[in-house]
Amino acid sequence: MKKQSSWSDLIKLEDWWAIWLGFILLASVFTGAIGKVPKMPKWAWGDFAGLASGVDAFPLIGLAVGLCVLFVIGIAIMGKDRVGAFLPGFVVIFLLSCLTYVFANEATVKHYGISYAFWAVGIGLLISNTVGVPEWLKPAMKTEFYIKTGLVIMGAGILFGNIMKFGAYGLAIAWGVTPIVIIFMWVFGTRVLKMVNKPLVIIIATATSVCGVSAAIAAAAACKAKKEDLTIAVGMTLIFTVAMMIFMPILIVKMGLPPLLGGAWMGGTIDATGAVGAAGAVLGEEAEAAAIIVKMIQNILIGVVAFCIAVYWVTRVELDADAERPGMIEVWNRFPKFILGFVVASLVASFVLIPLLGEDSVKGMLKQTKTIRGWLFTMAFLSIGLESNFKVMAAQMKGGKPMVLYLVGQTFNIVLTLFIAWLVLSGVLFPDPPSLIN
Repeated sequence: MKKQSSWSDLIKLEDWWAIWLGFILLASVFTGAIGKVPKMPKWAWGDFAGLASGVDAFPLIGLAVGLCVLFVIGIAIMGKDRVGAFLPGFVVIFLLSCLTYVFANEATVKHYGISYAFWAVGIGLLISNTVGVPEWLKPAMKTEFYIKTGLVIMGAGILFGNIMKFGAYGLAIAWGVTPIVIIFMWVFGTRVLKMVNKPLVIIIATATSVCGVSAAIAAAAACKAKKEDLTIAVGMTLIFTVAMMIFMPILIVKMGLPPLLGGAWMGGTIDATGAVGAAGAVLGEEAEAAAIIVKMIQNILIGVVAFCIAVYWVTRVELDADAERPGMIEVWNRFPKFILGFVVASLVASFVLIPLLGEDSVKGMLKQTKTIRGWLFTMAFLSIGLESNFKVMAAQMKGGKPMVLYLVGQTFNIVLTLFIAWLVLSGVLFPDPPSLIN
């Protein structure tokens, strides 16, 4: 296993840069360096003059330049991409984000609750599956980087007291279901479907049960999978993440589930953390908070699961006596560091800023940080759509068994998570859960 220098990681790993950029943006708002973050205007179909007059061009340009500079600094120091390759793509990604909000802010669209996430992914999918994504745009499609930075910012808006109050409930939901789903999918894939590609089985199982792309990458590294296996798992995850992000809130409303239960259900089943937040936001603040807390608790398992996979692979699957045995450092190497930023942001907002500035003042500032987070999530969802090509992924299905494994496993995951979430939040096993609305 490749071990990394912890000091080098602080300036070389994307997770850490998501923390640094998130902290910079939060500090800019709370110190007053950033006043009002620009938004695209609300408008009604046919009133195109009103739409045009409502666009604050110069503040939007300032926002684009500011975000671009921050990400350029991170990319340049990490040294993974050329800054010159990132810049033109970022301009287009930001312009497409503006277009996303134009569609999402139309009065009829807002009335039916069709969120910006739907439009962002839809625009990306339309481009990817029609004209195709030009090579010069790809360096700016930083899905994980945008999402992680946005989640660090989100941490300030979820006060730590609420995390602690809901933590035991989220722990029971996230950690109670995840290992069961992984084991079920491993047995189903290897013994029922008799898939000989065992790395692909464990990657799909991990992506389905934990948090999608990040978990898939960690699992692939732990079992030394081929790049093609990771591509298949990530492709399926992206497609069904989009579908679940759009349709689960609708299903929850139709079923009449309380926002807290619905949010926790989505947090335990939708694969991408950013998508979880967007889906939860459709149902309101409490559902969004519950979804994010459950998903964050579940995310902690990435390192543990990757470590367990590494141990299982070298002791049971590969059975290589000469293979290097993984150490506990592997848990830290796989741990999603941006979660630390989320927690620190929550702690600072809860125990420093509110006593210092007052709750009302902090809540006003959090509205601005929420707007910044929305822009980052929009760019991430656009990138998800742009990265998803249906023809390419369909050609990689290898007889359909990976798709069957995912569908059966995700169905099992959805049903089991709903049952456990209901059991935990209904007052049957634990006291009635606290409200997450401040």
